[in-house]
Amino acid sequence: MVIAALFISLLLLIILGVPVAFALIASSLIAILVDGQLPELVVLHRMVAGVNSFPLLSIPFFVFAGALMNASGITQRIFDFANSLVGWLRGGLGHVNVGASVLFAGMSGAAVADAGGLGAIEVKAMRDKGYDAGFAVGITAASSTIGPIIPPSLPIIIYGVMASASIGQLFAAGLIPGLLMALGLMAMIAWYARKRNYPKDAGFSVSKTLVTFKSAFLSLLTPVIIIGGILFGIFTATEAAVAASAYALVLSAVVYKTLTFKQLIAISIETIETTSIILLIIAGAAIFSWVLTTQQITELFTQWMLGFTENKTALLLLMALILFIVGCFMETIAAITILTPILLPIAISLGIDPVHFGIIMVLNLMIGLLTPPVGMVLYVLSRVTKVPFETCTKATLPFLIPLVFVLILVTFIPELTLWLPSILYKS
Repeated sequence: MVIAALFISLLLLIILGVPVAFALIASSLIAILVDGQLPELVVLHRMVAGVNSFPLLSIPFFVFAGALMNASGITQRIFDFANSLVGWLRGGLGHVNVGASVLFAGMSGAAVADAGGLGAIEVKAMRDKGYDAGFAVGITAASSTIGPIIPPSLPIIIYGVMASASIGQLFAAGLIPGLLMALGLMAMIAWYARKRNYPKDAGFSVSKTLVTFKSAFLSLLTPVIIIGGILFGIFTATEAAVAASAYALVLSAVVYKTLTFKQLIAISIETIETTSIILLIIAGAAIFSWVLTTQQITELFTQWMLGFTENKTALLLLMALILFIVGCFMETIAAITILTPILLPIAISLGIDPVHFGIIMVLNLMIGLLTPPVGMVLYVLSRVTKVPFETCTKATLPFLIPLVFVLILVTFIPELTLWLPSILYKS
């Protein structure tokens, strides 16, 4: 009865358009009232406990750093440098799109930030060069999903907190899969360029590369500070986020002098709003997860899955299907906070490393960002590029092929995610 009340109320609230955070809190409270044996005050206690986590302090600082990068012209410098590196290839601006996303991934850690910041620049540049609007939007949407895989990554931080896994190891685990995503997308671009006879956008020039590298050099140090500092034990993920924010602030306000006081206020307000939404979702998911635990739903679900089949491959495919479907309908952070306590015990029972499973989960949910009806990245790109949502959706579908291929590789070849952490974090 309690289980039915929990899930039916959650589903109804989401269908009615209630924000996910409030839907999680309300459904949990309904389940507690139906149970009748738990005090309602536990809702507040569990919500506070859910956000009382040191690694979560990194979220507002990474959000702030990403917003600074977008507002102060740093993204344009990154785009220009990527253009000088790979713009000479056939279908060059498509490759530039992917390269810029890889570089920006080391700064923002969020697909929506990539789409909203770099996206407008990339799509405009491609359309000005005569590329089809659908192709421009499609590759921009797909490449934005690289951001949350290559460190730093907000979804990975949240998974690490929920799974009690090492965020440093999770960051290291995302590097190779993120680069594989980039290579897969560039292979698709090369195929499109040959099929549609796209031209080379510019010749390769050493002098131009050096000039753009000099212009972007200080910006490119941001991921070096973040990733290098974490991987080599100089500071924690939270301390890295603070360092990134401070560096981005100095860079934009003192060095480049492109940040105005008015922009700083707007960025700060945006950071507060984004962080509040994320933490409220986490708080709601904390009480929801606690209800799942007290009702032994996670144990029952694990037993059901293992009773359904004990074949590891079949269970991995089934979990991937669950993640993909949920990703189509639910925001990434909410999906991670709800599904981690349900699916992680199954993964562990199959002998899957929690770090490996974290990358599988996040990559699955990133693909969900490119599919309706939620498709947050598609909505953002539609808004900033003025391209109809339906066109964005249709244009993105072909680029799901290399992303799904990489997901299969990552799922069934654990060494792709675990090799680098095993080298960097030897016990």
